[in-house]
Amino acid sequence: MDKFLNFWRSSGQQRMGYLIGKYEEHNDIPLGIRATIVAIYEPPQTCTKNSIEMHEDPNGWLVDALLAALGLRRVGWILTDLLAEDLTKGTVKHSRGTLDSYFLSAEECITAAEFQNRYPNPCRWSSDGIYGSKFVTVIVTGDKDNRIHFEGYQVSDQCMGLVRDGCLIPTYDAPELGYVKESSNEQYVPDVFYKNKDKYGNEITRLARPLPVEYLLTDMSVGFPIEQLYTFSALKSQKNPFPAANRDQIGEFQTLATLATYLHQFDELSFLQALSDFDVLLYLSNCDVLPLREHMAPLLEAVRTQDAEAAQRWSQDDQWSTMQHLLHASVPSSDQPGAAAATSNSFAGANASSLTPVGSTWQCAHCTFINTNPTACEMCSLPK
Repeated sequence: MDKFLNFWRSSGQQRMGYLIGKYEEHNDIPLGIRATIVAIYEPPQTCTKNSIEMHEDPNGWLVDALLAALGLRRVGWILTDLLAEDLTKGTVKHSRGTLDSYFLSAEECITAAEFQNRYPNPCRWSSDGIYGSKFVTVIVTGDKDNRIHFEGYQVSDQCMGLVRDGCLIPTYDAPELGYVKESSNEQYVPDVFYKNKDKYGNEITRLARPLPVEYLLTDMSVGFPIEQLYTFSALKSQKNPFPAANRDQIGEFQTLATLATYLHQFDELSFLQALSDFDVLLYLSNCDVLPLREHMAPLLEAVRTQDAEAAQRWSQDDQWSTMQHLLHASVPSSDQPGAAAATSNSFAGANASSLTPVGSTWQCAHCTFINTNPTACEMCSLPK
């Protein structure tokens, strides 16, 4: 969560991400199910201080493939609505859940309904095999004590149906109000009503044009374990986490150089821990220079089961050896781990001797291919 919130802390801009995890039995609630979150994936988006625009994700299929191999899935989405109140005290404004505000805006309700329709809940008693959804919505905002607070919601099945059939739209000037469209020649929309009480306490029926969106919400409890348990164990001790995906907007890039710097934090016996980071695994599977997705099945199984021996065996593969050459070449010689201190025992430093091109091996400055030909590149044919 800190890694996710650091985007707002460093830029003041809002952020959205998919909650990665799994569904488990809730021991404290009879027949209860809880969504346990282990990572957050940040898809392509354009963020400002008061808006988030989501874009089509070209790597969405790859994310789902990685999650399936790791025994995980997308269980919800999270977005921030944070405004700093006092930077010295680290407090934020209480902007939701007050008399003059709202819990979720109409746009957020509609987006939540679209996600719930996209990730339905399998049900063997339903005629079409699905019913409702367990996909959750989490808002990060300020509470009444001006501290960062997490609020969870789902929208009702009625809201899912209205959005699925294209009947519900947001209003222009009131974020807390939705609007059920009127029938037209292209679409028939039945009238939708809700009940309210007037100033005399009488219950009256109103047409849902407009419709207060709190009629469509269900509260979900959000909590953190007293003792943190990490599925991706790299988060336990790293000082400089590997950058999250799609943060180019604030100058955080996923490159070979940043990956080499990240790996330098771990000693040679911590290979499994070093690669137990979802953003690292996603970058390795989609790296422009040397994508490893076709060779990562044993590694993903080792991460899923936390099998250190299996991870070490995978690290002896030729593909990872080539990646090590590329990582070493991506760092300037003066900054390479172990260049100034031969006693370095870091993960990158321990492999420095094996990564250094010596003798007849050299890296092409144009296409980064590791060559044995002493005069020209075997890949692009350019001279050394």
